[in-house]
Amino acid sequence: MLDKTEFALLIPHAGSMCLLDGVLAWDATTIHAVSESHARADNPLLGPEGLHAVHLAEYGAQAMAVHGALRDRANGATAVKPGRLVSLRDVQLAVDYVDKDGGRLDVHTECLFADDAGAQYAFRVEQGGCLLASGRAAVIHPQEPSHD
Repeated sequence: MLDKTEFALLIPHAGSMCLLDGVLAWDATTIHAVSESHARADNPLLGPEGLHAVHLAEYGAQAMAVHGALRDRANGATAVKPGRLVSLRDVQLAVDYVDKDGGRLDVHTECLFADDAGAQYAFRVEQGGCLLASGRAAVIHPQEPSHD
């Protein structure tokens, strides 16, 4: 397992906005991350009724960022590529709010396509083996302007 200290510097999310706690497994196309941040009072996405399920897309997006950074590092990259989430598709929510007492969140993503310009992933978030949210997301990697 990779704990947060092993990937936190590879992604732009910092402090309490870094929602993932660890990575149980990853390979060239998938990652399985875990989190208990939905139950923490300092979660910046919490509302008066708790964590709305729509915010689980952010958990998926952060798992995508961690996966891309780990994959790039494994391929010899030394710099972190900035990314921008540009699209969410086919998002399905099975609940309105996440049960703060229901145990950890399991965040799974699968890279469907990736190149230097961006990536597309499928994600799903489960709690106690029950699917809470799923969908697809796309990220682009903005190119630095050339200075000719």
